[in-house]
Amino acid sequence: MDANFWAALAGIIWIDLLLSGDNAVVIAMVCSRLPPAQRRMGIILGASAAVGLRIIFAFCVAWLMAVPGLSLIGGLFLLWVAAKLVIDHGAEDEEAKASTTLLGAVTTIAIADAGMSLDNVLAIAALSHGNIYLMAFGVLLSIPIVIAGSALISGLLARFPILIWAGAALLGWVAGSIIASDSYVKAYVPMDEHALHYAFAAAGLAITVALGLLIRLRHARTARA
Repeated sequence: MDANFWAALAGIIWIDLLLSGDNAVVIAMVCSRLPPAQRRMGIILGASAAVGLRIIFAFCVAWLMAVPGLSLIGGLFLLWVAAKLVIDHGAEDEEAKASTTLLGAVTTIAIADAGMSLDNVLAIAALSHGNIYLMAFGVLLSIPIVIAGSALISGLLARFPILIWAGAALLGWVAGSIIASDSYVKAYVPMDEHALHYAFAAAGLAITVALGLLIRLRHARTARA
């Protein structure tokens, strides 16, 4: 095994730690709105959906790389998820919060995970340079990271609800960066690739936080009226 192999292996481990963490945040935040008795099952099913998507994408990675607009759709949906989480947190309608179902949570997780899982698999594919063993290792490594990370973050959210804002802001940033990576966006937005990434990521974060603050302000005014 040469130096390139070990460099690729180290890169895959680092990418998994970074990108699998985003999946864990989505799962934990969506499941935090489930009744306590269903949260563990929601984490298990959500993590299973995330891992399943990575396995499917790993087999279809060559085809997926040629599909324009896929990252754009995934990023927009993730932005909606981030905004909805912070809006629901700011709202005072307990009935709306309690309406979250296990099936609804898992469905939301699966769709939101699609964009992030795609980015993860594409990054692993690029680093593995066609080495099927490195590719398999990268996908398998993401399983314990997603499951353990989801459980840990879910516990923290239950104890410190303010972290929901931080998590939503992170998801907004990730959503913007996913949108910026899409071939359609790169073709029609005349910006340097790095500038494009940071501009869209910052915009995603700002939109998420701004929506949350506006909804909280509206509910505060309603409560005083």
